[in-house]
Amino acid sequence: SSKYMILCLFTSILSVTQSKSQNTAFSHEDLYGTCLNGGTSVSSLHSHGHMFCLCADGFGGDHCEIDMRANCYSGIGLYYRGTMSKSESGRTCQEWDLDTRERLMSSDVNSGRHNYCRNLDYKRRPWCYVLKKQRLVQEYCNIPRCGFTPGKSAPFSTCGQRLRKQMKIVGGTIATVESHPWIAAIFWRSRSKQKVFRCGGSLISPCWVLTAAHCFPDGSNTRARRFSVTLGKNALNETEPTREQTFKVEKVVIHEEFDNSEGNFNNDIALLKLKANDGHCAQESRTVKTVCLPPPRQSLQAGIFCEIAGYGKEKKGLWYNSQYLREAQVSPLAHDVCRKPDYYGDMITANMFCAGRPDWSRDACEGDSGGPLVCEMDNRFFLFGIVSWGEGCAKEYRPGVYTTVTNYNQWIEQKTGLSSITAGSMFPQK
Repeated sequence: SSKYMILCLFTSILSVTQSKSQNTAFSHEDLYGTCLNGGTSVSSLHSHGHMFCLCADGFGGDHCEIDMRANCYSGIGLYYRGTMSKSESGRTCQEWDLDTRERLMSSDVNSGRHNYCRNLDYKRRPWCYVLKKQRLVQEYCNIPRCGFTPGKSAPFSTCGQRLRKQMKIVGGTIATVESHPWIAAIFWRSRSKQKVFRCGGSLISPCWVLTAAHCFPDGSNTRARRFSVTLGKNALNETEPTREQTFKVEKVVIHEEFDNSEGNFNNDIALLKLKANDGHCAQESRTVKTVCLPPPRQSLQAGIFCEIAGYGKEKKGLWYNSQYLREAQVSPLAHDVCRKPDYYGDMITANMFCAGRPDWSRDACEGDSGGPLVCEMDNRFFLFGIVSWGEGCAKEYRPGVYTTVTNYNQWIEQKTGLSSITAGSMFPQK
């Protein structure tokens, strides 16, 4: 008998499918139970009334009304009918109220009896109501615009190039961000909601910033949502919307073998994944560009001039950061020199190098942690170092110590998937 029922059901489906082509299938006018988006209504064997819908690929719901593929929105999202129900802050959307449903959602899924994101009242993009401090407030939803993939953006036209060159950074001079368009300012939000500058960083791709692990003392317990990154910033105490791009942080990735048990910040490297705005991360401009990565294990010749930049203190002991972006030139020291007893001895590991000036006049000081040390090769800048640690500021025999970026190309690729960037293919061939 079970075989007979299956055969009858199949026959019923077949007859409905055939009748549909003859314009006799159930339609909007026949019953509310119509099957939308190309779905087929299956009728009861006994009453011949609508029983359930067979939905076309990509659609679901009792009436095939849910577009299961709607993971992005077009335009401003007026016709978005997906099931996303989280706001940008990560809060769960609340169900739409009766008044809103009756006025604006009669043709929506279940006549609006749900908590899915929608764009009602012609706002910028899909949104919903969330509970914030026991109050209902509107928040935009975490949905990308179609044509962009969250976490991925169109690649920049090139890396490591800037529009013009200028020459705390101790002993350094005030710079414009156009001279260091890859620099990132990392901010931390305190419990009192105060935004505090934490560290510098370097933009290596539209969605990834490279910085120092010691900037995140909570280690694996670091809460990404308390951090934000601003690109294109000239001064910590000024905001220039036309030049700056600000992002929340989606993920903090700290090197698994970061170790400060010896007081020397070994494996001092971390990655921040930027949270996409409207489906994209950083966009190339005069003030925002990516820096190039050198090839794995690429050595750096001692004595050449490289550049450091940041918003750090101008002198040791100052309690405040330099408000303006500053820069200076430094030269890498030979590894065996920096490991001499009158320098840092065996505190210097193979994952670090030192850089300074022969007259000890210039150095990266506290507050520039995580920032870039870049070296120019064939009119293109490559990120060789991350500001890590040092004793004092511009102190004799105590040069700045930098994380050796070229030791971590494989680690960066594993965490980001940026194989084309970590290969260092832009580096000039001999």
